[in-house]
Amino acid sequence: MHTMGTPLLWGCFAAIVLIMLAIDLFLQGRRGAQTMTFKQAAVWSLIWVTVSLLFSAALWAYLQATAGPDVAHRQTLAFLTGYVLEKALAVDNVFVWLMLFSYFAIPPALQRRVLIYGVLGAIILRTLMIFAGSWLVTEFSWVLYLFGAFLLFTGVKMALPGKEDDQPAGEKPLIRWLRGHLRMTEGLEGEKFFIRRQGLLYATPLLLALIMVEISDVIFAADSIPAIFAVTTDPFIVLTSNLFAILGLRAMYFLLANVAERFSMLKYGLAVVLVFIGIKMLIVDFYHIPVAASLATVGGILTVTLLINAWINQRSRRKAG
Repeated sequence: MHTMGTPLLWGCFAAIVLIMLAIDLFLQGRRGAQTMTFKQAAVWSLIWVTVSLLFSAALWAYLQATAGPDVAHRQTLAFLTGYVLEKALAVDNVFVWLMLFSYFAIPPALQRRVLIYGVLGAIILRTLMIFAGSWLVTEFSWVLYLFGAFLLFTGVKMALPGKEDDQPAGEKPLIRWLRGHLRMTEGLEGEKFFIRRQGLLYATPLLLALIMVEISDVIFAADSIPAIFAVTTDPFIVLTSNLFAILGLRAMYFLLANVAERFSMLKYGLAVVLVFIGIKMLIVDFYHIPVAASLATVGGILTVTLLINAWINQRSRRKAG
C-alpha cells in the first residue's frame, strides 16, 4: 500500500491520539464520575475539532517543507474532507446510540462507561477495516466501483420515503439471539458488565448495550469508510481523518442527546452527500472531481440542510405558540 505516512508522521499521530485519550479518560472516565454536562460536551467537542485542525495545519507545514506546496495542499484538503465526511455521517450513529440507551434504560451516568469502551473498540475496528480496505483498493482497483454503487444505493434508499422501522429494539433478531445465548441479569448492576452469582457468571444489560453500540459502529463504518476512499486511498489520510472524527464522538453524543429531535432533516442531507460521493467514485475514469470541490460540495449540502432544518423548527415553534 502506497502512503505518504512516514514513521515520523505515524509516530506523531499515535502520540497525539494516546495523549488526548489519556486526558479525556482521566477527566471523564473515572469510576463514579458524573456524566458530561451540555457545557462540558460543547467544550470537549471544540477541543477535539481544534486538535484536528491543528494536526491538519502541522501536516500542511510538514508536507510543504518536504514535498512541496502542491502535495501539501492536496493532502491537507483530503484530510479535511475526510474529517468532515466522517463527522457528518457519525451523527446518524449518535442517534442510534440514543435509541439503544433508551431501550436498555441506561442512565446517563452509565452511558459514559459504555461510550468509553465503545469509542476504544471503534478505534480498533476502524483501523483494521481501513487497512483491509486500503489493501483491497490497491490490489483490486475495481473495488472502488463497488464502493461507489453501494454508496449511491444507500443514499437513494435513505432519501426515499418508506415505512419507518417501528419494531421495538427488544424484538430485533440479534438482541433476541444475544439474550438467548447469554446468562443475563434482569436489571443493571451499576457499572459492571459481568457479575457472579452462586459461582455463575452473569452478563448485565450494560454489556448488551455495549455490544450493540460496537455493532452499530461497524454498520455505519460500511458507509463512512468507502466514502473517504472516494476522496483519497492513502491509508494515512484515511485513518487519521477517520479516527480524529471518532475520538470526538463521545462528546458529540452528550452534545446532541438533548437536541436530537431538532435534526429531523439531517438524514436527507446525508443521503445527498452519499449520492454525490457514490457518483464521484463511479465517474472517476471520466471526470475527476477535485478534492477542494468535494469539500465545498459536502460543506454546502450540510449547511443548506441545517438552514432548512432551522427554518422548519422555527415554523413549528410558531405554530405551537
